[in-house]
Amino acid sequence: MPDLKPDPMIARDLVGYGPRPPNPDWPDGAIIAVNFNLNVEGGGEASLINGDDISEGMLNDIGVPAYRGVRVPLVESVFEYGSRCGVWRVLDAFDEFAVKASILGVARGLEQNPELAKACVARGHEMVSHGYRWIDYCAVPEETERQHIRRAVEILERLVGARPVGWMTGRPGPNTRRLLVEEGGFLYDRDSLNDELPYWLTVSGRPHLVIPYSYEANDNRFNENSGFSTAEDFFTYMRDAFDILYREGQRGSPKLLSIGLHDRLIGRPGRCKGLIALLKYMRGFDGVWFATGADIAQHWRRRFPAPKPR
Repeated sequence: MPDLKPDPMIARDLVGYGPRPPNPDWPDGAIIAVNFNLNVEGGGEASLINGDDISEGMLNDIGVPAYRGVRVPLVESVFEYGSRCGVWRVLDAFDEFAVKASILGVARGLEQNPELAKACVARGHEMVSHGYRWIDYCAVPEETERQHIRRAVEILERLVGARPVGWMTGRPGPNTRRLLVEEGGFLYDRDSLNDELPYWLTVSGRPHLVIPYSYEANDNRFNENSGFSTAEDFFTYMRDAFDILYREGQRGSPKLLSIGLHDRLIGRPGRCKGLIALLKYMRGFDGVWFATGADIAQHWRRRFPAPKPR
């Protein structure tokens, strides 16, 4: 007889809400919620200057691979561009169209640019913890990750005067969500790509809210022209996503459109034109709720309270 062990994959949920998702009852009868997320990661990426033994090879936008044991000045300069130039262009675009965003801030980066952190909050945006470092936490020991979570919260709270209530690792490991719940104080996390509406989980016996993110409705496809080459490419794709979800909302099934941005990517002049066009386009519709992650979490908790533990 074979040794029959429980299948660990049974913990996955491939069903979700199924063919009849709940009506989220967005505020003021909105038929779509749009959440812009601006990633500010420069200074937190892999680099010898951060104590790593390898340089950053992901989303550096110039196709330079990771190098072990050496600093790579061009890669570091790409990340610096985001917080020196690109972020201000994007923040000005949000101001122009009166849209509040979730700023996914890497604490190690923002502690090197504290005025940027303060400016984001002063302009009315939500500061979300994007972790202490912009690294892959699948390869980080549990205790180190636990320390990083606490350190990220402490740094952001010191910089902007308020504790972040949202979390987005970006590259979470198998322990990440449990460690967040054990740390406490978070209304939600964004480390999921599997839905278009928030949903509740039970983690370590406690209810925990997940607001899905997107690597698809995301300017990461500008990276080395891996999908988007021009501002028009970005605008067209995001417009089409908006149009389909708006249509579904009109038919009684409102959804959330989560759009991911990066200061070093969309912040380039030839790309930001696409974001400006998109903001202008969306502002031309009634029934659109532009919301931060915290706005969505607070609404969902009121409309769909956490289930009681069984």
